[in-house]
Amino acid sequence: MSSSVISRADMERITTSVLLLCLISLTRANRAPDITQVIYTVCEDTPKDRPAFTIKATDVDNDPLTFDINGINANFFEVDADTGVVSVKTILDRESNNLLELDAIVSDGTNPTSERLFIILDDANDNRPIFNSSSYDFSFPENTAVGTSLFRVYAADGDTGDAGVVRYNIDDVIPSVNSSFFSISPTTGEVRLIKSLNHTQNTFFRLKINATDNGGSCFFNETVFNSNAVFSIITVLDVPDLDPVFVGLPYTARIEENSPQNTFVFKVTAVDQDTGVNDPIIYSIEDSTEDGLFNISESDGVISVQKEFDRELQQEFDILDVVTLTVKATESNPNIHGVQASTTVIVTINIVDVNDETPKFYKCGGGGCVEATEFTGQVVEHQLGSVPINMTVIDRDQWVNTKLTLEGEHKDSFSVEPQESQLSENVVQLIIRNSQNLDYEIMQQTVLQVIATDGENTSFRSTATVTINILDANDNSPSFPNDTYTFDVPEHSEDGTTVTTLTATDPDTMDAGKITYRLLPATILSIFDVEPHTGRIYVKSKALLDREIRSTHSMTLEARDTANQIGTAVLEITVTDINDQSPVMNRESYTEFVREGEQVNVRIEAMDSDEPGTPNSEIVYAIVPSAYSENFTINASTGELRNSGELDREALDSSLEGRIELNVTATDRGVPQRSTSVIVTIIVEDVNDNSPRFEDHSYNFTVREGDKGAFVGLVFAQDMDQSTVFNRVSFSIVDGGSASFMIRTSEKNGVYIGNITVDPTVELDYENEQKRFTLLIEAADLDQRKAQVTVEVDVVDVNDERPEFLPSSPVPVKENTATATSVGSFAARDRDGNHSLVFELESVRCRCNSSMTTCSWFDIDPTGEVRVRPGQTIDYEQCDQAVVTAQVVDEYTEKGENNSVTPGEMVINIEDVNDNAPQFILSDAVFVVVSEGANKGTSVARVTAVDLDSGVNRQMEFTVTGVQFEDLNDQVTTMRLVFEVVTTQQQDTYVGIIQNTEGLDLTLKGKYLVNVTATDTGGLSSATTLGIFTVDESYRVELEFTSTGEEFDQKLNEIRRALVDATGTSVEIVATRGGTNEATRVLGNTVVVAYFVFPNGTALTADEVERMLSDPNHYPRLSTLGLRYIGQSPGPEAEANPVQYILLGIVGGLIIILIVLTTSLLCTRRNYRRKLKAANAMKSASMMNSDNLKSGAMVPGTNKYTQEGANPVLNLNIESSIALDLDDESLDVDKVSLNSLDDDMTFPEKGTKINELMIEEAEEDDYNPPKYTEPLGQALAQRGQRKNPDTSLKGITNPIFNTSDL
Repeated sequence: MSSSVISRADMERITTSVLLLCLISLTRANRAPDITQVIYTVCEDTPKDRPAFTIKATDVDNDPLTFDINGINANFFEVDADTGVVSVKTILDRESNNLLELDAIVSDGTNPTSERLFIILDDANDNRPIFNSSSYDFSFPENTAVGTSLFRVYAADGDTGDAGVVRYNIDDVIPSVNSSFFSISPTTGEVRLIKSLNHTQNTFFRLKINATDNGGSCFFNETVFNSNAVFSIITVLDVPDLDPVFVGLPYTARIEENSPQNTFVFKVTAVDQDTGVNDPIIYSIEDSTEDGLFNISESDGVISVQKEFDRELQQEFDILDVVTLTVKATESNPNIHGVQASTTVIVTINIVDVNDETPKFYKCGGGGCVEATEFTGQVVEHQLGSVPINMTVIDRDQWVNTKLTLEGEHKDSFSVEPQESQLSENVVQLIIRNSQNLDYEIMQQTVLQVIATDGENTSFRSTATVTINILDANDNSPSFPNDTYTFDVPEHSEDGTTVTTLTATDPDTMDAGKITYRLLPATILSIFDVEPHTGRIYVKSKALLDREIRSTHSMTLEARDTANQIGTAVLEITVTDINDQSPVMNRESYTEFVREGEQVNVRIEAMDSDEPGTPNSEIVYAIVPSAYSENFTINASTGELRNSGELDREALDSSLEGRIELNVTATDRGVPQRSTSVIVTIIVEDVNDNSPRFEDHSYNFTVREGDKGAFVGLVFAQDMDQSTVFNRVSFSIVDGGSASFMIRTSEKNGVYIGNITVDPTVELDYENEQKRFTLLIEAADLDQRKAQVTVEVDVVDVNDERPEFLPSSPVPVKENTATATSVGSFAARDRDGNHSLVFELESVRCRCNSSMTTCSWFDIDPTGEVRVRPGQTIDYEQCDQAVVTAQVVDEYTEKGENNSVTPGEMVINIEDVNDNAPQFILSDAVFVVVSEGANKGTSVARVTAVDLDSGVNRQMEFTVTGVQFEDLNDQVTTMRLVFEVVTTQQQDTYVGIIQNTEGLDLTLKGKYLVNVTATDTGGLSSATTLGIFTVDESYRVELEFTSTGEEFDQKLNEIRRALVDATGTSVEIVATRGGTNEATRVLGNTVVVAYFVFPNGTALTADEVERMLSDPNHYPRLSTLGLRYIGQSPGPEAEANPVQYILLGIVGGLIIILIVLTTSLLCTRRNYRRKLKAANAMKSASMMNSDNLKSGAMVPGTNKYTQEGANPVLNLNIESSIALDLDDESLDVDKVSLNSLDDDMTFPEKGTKINELMIEEAEEDDYNPPKYTEPLGQALAQRGQRKNPDTSLKGITNPIFNTSDL
């Protein structure tokens, strides 16, 4: 190329460099915004169009920010460009990917900032448990042991936490049974047998097993539970465990007597209950009520006659109506117990009777029945009823009709029963029909014949003779000679005194010497009685034989024979008088009241019941001598009683209470004399003439405090007056403690007692009140005669105060404190002087997860020391506070409650100890790094860890402790630390962002193994290894866009989303630069170097990217965005030297004016020349002949083609606006004409390079042969030489095409 051409290109590059330098200077003047948070947590059930999070970004220049997101996961979200609020666009699924990475772009209008965001999806309970099998079908023998584990079901839940914990339950069992046969472990899904199986009852079960998670929620507060069900068919297999069973029960058969041998009787059938086994059955007769009559077939159970038999002659007096067989069915094979199962059944065979027996007569008794023809009986004369003769008639046939008749001289006086009967055995009775004919005095005996005849066969006939003896009867009553008798007897005659003897007679011989006597009515028997066999009447009671009570007695004497027939006679007995009555006082006692000092006058009266006017009834009065009888006199005839002196109540014995008792007698003058007495009571009434007197001059008592109504002491006083009206004393407290004490009056043995007690409403308190009281007690009688005494009361201290806790402050204790270590102490006090305080534990509650619950970490000694309970370990991570509640008890308490009113509480704050190492949270995320795009500080991966400790103990730092590289051949190589980790914190979770410390080797293929250690402040640590897959330079793809750098930056987010949608990958753009060649750079095209990476670490090659982007569904969109070229980059371009741009900037500042002027001059000159040449060319083209035209005008050097659309150079059907990058608005200086040939032009030979044919256009004033740079110029210059045959091929050039285009 000539120097002029090179100079123009250099000038264009210098111009571009100057503009770029200016742009860089402007950019640096405004600082880019900063994204302050890269990790966000979003609930996976966040609804569409609901905010998920807000991108946190700041700008020190306070410029308005715009937000955008892209990346492979950008289709899940959409961002508000103005606020940065990211909303859910499509449904999220944590189970598909629990970590989403987004590229956030925040721009202040000038400087965009891009940062990788990590979106952690929190779990929502959106998965139901899934069983690992669609059904669980099993078969088990019916003798499977109870408790056997049958099978285990398992259901997996894709959720985490409680939402992923599955619990099992048996919802339904078919067939339904009263009690379940199966149980299932709610946690393991193990199904066990809990009740014995029985194939006979149930051959199968269908279980509906439900799996339900523990529920969970995330975005919505309502807890969601998910469940799933699966069916299990359990088939019960039969085993030989059941005995055979007879069918068609009960078994009853009939057979006639005398049937021939082998006659069929009956067939029994037994089956094996184990239907799945069904063993053959063997039959046998195990027992029979009659041996040898029947046999049975072993194979088919047919029962037949073994020998002939007679129903009536099997045994004497034994009728064979029924034969009972015990038939046994035995299975032919052993059962599960090793024995042959069997069962038995009762077969009843009824013997059918044949009429072949004669009715006969029998005598039956305790030893059985004996055949007889002679019978006897007896009957009392004139008696009705039956005659017992012990006769039984028996016909041994089963179906009988026996008829009985009578014969004999006196058969009309009797009848026989039954006269006809269908019973085999009948008791024969003789019924007396005419008792008057049975007279003992006429006849003593009669004979009858009883005839029994078979009603069906009268030839079967029997006769029995019955002899009847007639007995005599008692039919006469006894009688006395006279109907009435009278007698006299002195009163009070001695017991047994005979009054008279009377006898009766009875003509019946059977009553001779057997008559008995008695007196009537029964009330007379207390005074008189009769000997029952002799008739002697005598005095029975001397005392009751009293003339004064009753002087005459009337009674009836009764005689009775052995037949209880009676005869009677009336007796009248008169009682004569004797002196047997004592005088009787008119009153039982006499009581006379008289005031002391007054006169007594009372009359005593008596009477005598003996006969009046006789000495037996004359009365004399007298006073029996006694203690006070001398003070009184009585008139012996009139009985008037008077006192002989003045009466004094106090002179009497006080125990008599003024009562004087006199014994006054009344005596008759009979022989012997009889007397009686009466008590005469003289009550001397008291007069109040005495005052009360205390027994002591003073009293001293003590009383315990706190006892309401407690007893204090007793005071005693007495009034000498003897009557309670005047000697009654009442006590009262008149001074010194009436508000605290009270006194009650009582009396004992005439002495009045004052019971001093504490008022029931008052509780003396030794600690707070006075300790001594001086009481003035007054005693007064009813007339207010008074006496006073002083009482000293001392209050005694009693342990009656309840202990109380002293306030306590919270106590700190470190977790893991040793067992039995004292962590604090309760303190209490008791106001009583004598006490013994013991502390008792009531409860321990711990604050776990912000809620109080019962725990057992602490115990308390009786002394109040709180210690760690043996065997317990305090764990801060489990609970951070404990509250110990205790009670204090006073062992010496004498009264009231011995514990505190309010329990004591000790708050124990558990302090954290650094005893937990950091724990990494495992993640299934795949980390990928594009080596070329990973500049220093690029985030390539992350780790997450938590520490169960709290506060500063929870803080941790991540460090990279080693880096290795594992190539595709699994060879591991140790490398220098090309990665570092930045520690960040989000609430209680620490996140380590892995960044590279330098550029990565582009040629490495495999993955980095990065060892990351998390260390807390206590030095505890844990480590994990991350695998970071590399995407090497072989996956580099170049995309060329027909956009300038600034235009490309503006459309970058839209371009990135279009590429992600087309490929389904994450697009990593590592570099952008100008076009691929000089021409595209001049046009301002932009080349993007990118990698297309899947989340699993794999990447797309350039061919795969080209195929995906060429898809008709995606290419139009990308074409609109300016995509022009897709290819594999030959490698990264060398970085531009910044010094060069600095020098060029300085030079550019000096020559920029020269560049502008020169460019303007060239453009103007070329424009003018092109217009001239174009006009000439048009003129030449219009004169072309038809050989040079195909179907239309063609203008060389323009975009005018033939109607076929052929390119005059390449003959390709292409779109000129795309291939040539021409448009109507471009400047002429930017348009490059196509070289065209005149009609006499020929194309170069095959293999000749186009570049070799290029010639340069010479200046117009140059006399050398012209060299043309444009086809139009050459065409005009060669116009005159067309027909010159020596003209060789003419060269063409088209700067817009190069070898890459072809």
